[in-house]
Amino acid sequence: MSEPATADRAPPILLREDSHGVVTLRLNRPDQLNALSEAMLSALEQQLDDIAKDSSIRCVVIAGSGKAFCAGHDLREMRQSSELDYYQTLFARCSQVMQALQALPVPVIAQVQGLATAAGCQLVATCDLAIAADTARFAVSGINVGLFCSTPAVALSRNVSPKRAFDMLVTADFIDAETAAQWGLINLAVPADQLEVAVSRKVAQIVEKSPTAIRYGKAMFYQQRTKALPQAYEYAADVMARNMMEQDAGEGIDAFLEKRRPQWTQI
Repeated sequence: MSEPATADRAPPILLREDSHGVVTLRLNRPDQLNALSEAMLSALEQQLDDIAKDSSIRCVVIAGSGKAFCAGHDLREMRQSSELDYYQTLFARCSQVMQALQALPVPVIAQVQGLATAAGCQLVATCDLAIAADTARFAVSGINVGLFCSTPAVALSRNVSPKRAFDMLVTADFIDAETAAQWGLINLAVPADQLEVAVSRKVAQIVEKSPTAIRYGKAMFYQQRTKALPQAYEYAADVMARNMMEQDAGEGIDAFLEKRRPQWTQI
């Protein structure tokens, strides 16, 4: 858990809480709407690297402090440079963070309590699951400042239909949480005062399953989407066969047949 702030030290920009194999990473720049500054990206990189190496972790929740989930890149910080190399490095770095989230061997849930725009909307789209307060709003609004949200478009267009994604990208129109759920950007919209309960319920569903099977499954899910149908089935069949060789699969099937709760192995 992050150290508390003192009178002469600013609070951490990324808070981490660990509880029974579940890690919550909370973006903590509320006055800047949790914008993804270079420091925030560095903090996320470090935490994701640590999480990836820890086999005891079962699930990750990404949350935000204050009224916004994440307003995207820090525009004020971005305007301090006019060098192409700087921007190429910045956007590549953000893309690496997004890919690191997807590469984690455990499910990642976005807990969206407020505004999610531009790279903040990209962050929601990148997470494996997303649950939002019904007051949350979503947009890819870079076009309003003359900047097409190209990297957010990658994640957005893999969540919603191409025409809906492109409409959002060229108009910067906001959608509400109910619409985001209907379009597939998030899984569920709930009353704001029920958000943490809804996320906790989803986490509980995940952590009661076999950790071995979850890890097989997440990696397979994203890999098969990059393949043509015959190759996807060939790959998935091999993964499933390997999964079947694991102790958890035998235990799970035996428990089902014997009408008892399975006892999963700990990774």
